[in-house]
Order: sequence, then structure tokens, then C-alpha cells
Amino acid sequence: MSQAIHAHPMTNTHILVHTFDYWEPATLEEAVSLLAELGDQARPLAGGTFLLVQMKMEKLASPPTHLVNIQKLPGMSGVTPRDDGLHLGPCTTIYALRGVPEIRSRYAALADACAAFGSTQIQMMGTLGGNLCNGSPASDTVPALMAFDARLTLTGPDGTRTISVEDFVLGPGKVARQPGELLTGVHIPAPPPDTGSAFVKLSRVAADLAKVSVAAVLVREGDTVADCRLAFGSVAPTVMRAKKAEALLTGQPFSPGLALEAGALAASEVSPIDDVRSTAWYRREVVRALTHDVLLAAWKRARGRESESASQRISESASQRVSESAMPRAALHIPRDTHHDITLTVNGEVHHLRVAPNELLVN
Repeated sequence: MSQAIHAHPMTNTHILVHTFDYWEPATLEEAVSLLAELGDQARPLAGGTFLLVQMKMEKLASPPTHLVNIQKLPGMSGVTPRDDGLHLGPCTTIYALRGVPEIRSRYAALADACAAFGSTQIQMMGTLGGNLCNGSPASDTVPALMAFDARLTLTGPDGTRTISVEDFVLGPGKVARQPGELLTGVHIPAPPPDTGSAFVKLSRVAADLAKVSVAAVLVREGDTVADCRLAFGSVAPTVMRAKKAEALLTGQPFSPGLALEAGALAASEVSPIDDVRSTAWYRREVVRALTHDVLLAAWKRARGRESESASQRISESASQRVSESAMPRAALHIPRDTHHDITLTVNGEVHHLRVAPNELLVN
């Protein structure tokens, strides 16, 4: 049975008011060179769930005149278990991450955070790197990554460097990414045996930003907390650790009462504000309760964790994503005042369209 083929004239609704050149570099080297050359005029584009919304709502002080799509670059997507931990491609979608067995079993707090990330539609488009680089203190994935002591790889005109998540987030909307640099990798160390973790988020509705979020990673030795890391979102200018609460827990026999004490101490460490989602007073009260809850969940999950080789844990889906991201592609540049031919198949019907860079699927 043949498919119906339609050609349509397009009318730009100007949801994206500003015009821009659209770029798809073929290699990481091309992307870095292009971003360095274009400077402040360019912004990297991955899932677009933050950047495009900011552009639609005209919230950017200096709207970009060039968008550089990095999502199809080789090696930027996928999950690779290694003996020393887990490597995550920054363009891996939130939805893909939450489904990786390795993450669900050994990095449960990150799986929890991905499951709490907005709606399914946002999870399908949003990327790990985008969530890191937008610098939001309400980020869902950053508390989990900080609690796991993740390190980031950044590649720019001067080469490659690594930095901890804790040092990467600087303030609301500010991260330690230099001009021309791209986030090219996220590495989470292998957790010790008997490590448990959890992430808990409180928001007005399921798809909203967090009023308060907390991630806990703890190592259990018998009935004692051998090590612990707590990271909180939406309670300070950046995602932050509660180091006094961590010190209180470490080396102590675990109990619900101790978890409550840790929650009270954590509430004294945070510096929340009043905003449209909550009040500072309420956030401090919630920190007490959520810290207790997340510690109990992490402690329960810490039972009987055994180390196994990375080669035994790699999932077929993760391997497939890695191989797909390595496929070579041709570079593409569409100037803002030109149109580009695309083909869409909707309900079995093929549609041929000529679109401008700032036209959206809704057109």
C-alpha cells in the first residue's frame, strides 16, 4: 500500500520571534571551533527544553543569532559502564537515562531524579547536559550527580579539562563553562559495596520545578553509616551539600531518630528564599522531613549491594545508544534568511515542507 504524499506551504507563526542561523556540525572539533568563532552570538542546542522556552518567552537579554545543534555529534549520547564507574554522554535524554538498568540498580538516586523530571514529553527531549549547563538551583539531576561526586569533562579551544559538579555550579544561571567550551562527558565513580541512594522532590504539581529536592548517597557497614553525602536543590543560589548533616551521620549507628537530627541540622544549613513556588519558612520545614525520608530510603537500598564487573552490567539498550551516537553525519548550515527542505511522516502520510530555522513543529 503506497503512502500519501503531500506538499505544504508554511506560515511562520513567529512563536520564535528572533531569527538565527542554524548549524549542525559533523564533529566535536567543528562544534568547538564554530562556538569559539561565533562567541556570544551563538548558543549550543541539545534538547532545547530550556533554551527554546527562554527564546519563545523573550527572556534572554541577548538572544542568540546562531544555534549550534550538538545533539547529533558522535560520542555525545549514550551510557557506558566502566570498571571505575559510569560514563554518561551529555546529550543522552533524561528518559533514556531513567531506563538504563545500571543506573536503576547502582545509581538509584539519579534514576529517581530522572523519573521526577517534568513530564514524559520533557524527559523525551531534555538532556542531562542541558540540565547541568542551565545552572538552575532547582535542577533535578544535579543533586543526585553532586551526591555521587560526579566529575564533568569540558572540551574547548584550549583542550579538555575536568571539574566536579560542585565546582561547576556557580549561581542562578551561572556555570563554570568557558567561552567556546562544550560539556562532553559526565563520569560517576563506582560506588563501594553496600551503597544506597535515593532522591526525593516536592513540587506544586508533578511536572513543576522543585520547591525542595534532596539526594542522599550513603555507605553502610553493618548498622553504621560509613560515609554519607547529601545534596539539596531549590534551597540556595545553587544546588548545595549539607556538610554538617553529613558529618553528623558519618560513623554513627543509623536510626530514624538520627535521620531526624540530620534533617534539623540540614535545615539550618540551607538558605532558601520566598518565591512564586514557596516560602523560605516552608522550605526549611520541608528540608527536615525530606532529609529524614530520603535517608531512610537510601539506608534500605544499601542492603546487600555487591560489586560486579562493568562488562557484566552493560545493557543492550545502552550499547545501542552508544553505537548510534558514533555514526558519522554531514555538517549542515541553514542561514536565517533561507529555507530548508524536510520530510515528515505523520500517520503514514509523507509531508514535504520548506522551513526556516525559527519555525517550529507546531507550525
